[in-house]
Amino acid sequence: MGLVLLLVVARLFWRPLQWIGRVLANSLLAVVAIFLWNHWADHHGLGIGLNPVTALAVGILGIPGFALLLALRLFGV
Repeated sequence: MGLVLLLVVARLFWRPLQWIGRVLANSLLAVVAIFLWNHWADHHGLGIGLNPVTALAVGILGIPGFALLLALRLFGV
C-alpha cells in the first residue's frame, strides 16, 4: 500500500518538479549569458545587473527576457 501511495504522489509531483528543474537549468544558462554579455557590454555602458531576479527573468522568458532587460537598461528604467 505504501509503495502504491509513493508512486501516486511521485506521479502527481513529476511535472512540477520537471518544470522547476527546467527553469533552474535555463536560469543557470542565463547567468552564463549575462556574465558573457557584461564582459563585453560594460565597456560600452550596456551592462545588465547579474542577480537572481534577472537570471530567473531570462531563464523563464528566454531571449525575449534578455531583450526586455536590455531595453530596460537602454531606456534607463
